[in-house]
Amino acid sequence: MATLGIKEAFAQFGASLTNVQWSVSAWAPDGSLVVSLWEHHRRKSVVPGTLEFAGSANRWKGPGNTEFRANVAKAHASQANVRLVIVRTDQTARVEAGEDASKLKKDFFRKEEVVGKVVEWDGENYAFRFTKA
Repeated sequence: MATLGIKEAFAQFGASLTNVQWSVSAWAPDGSLVVSLWEHHRRKSVVPGTLEFAGSANRWKGPGNTEFRANVAKAHASQANVRLVIVRTDQTARVEAGEDASKLKKDFFRKEEVVGKVVEWDGENYAFRFTKA
């Protein structure tokens, strides 16, 4: 798992971000949704052998949030495959407080060996489950 910038991590899945300052999701040419998810949002998996991430879209505001909500809703409705970019920061309290994360030091890691689905989405709260590709 090599560290990259967000633009490079998404590009390696064939996805282009709308705006590198605020986008955290984008569609790849193969129809999969590429998402950047916080490492600290990983939760104990209810299905053995899987990775799960969960959180709330209420945590932050702005155009990236609007885009994320639309993309997650579409992926959930269509059961599209989801590709994973993990984002890591030492400033998790600031992330959870809803601060502008584009200004925080962070690292991105492309997890090419997993493919997931949106397994929960209620318009606010989401969960993704990933299995080995």
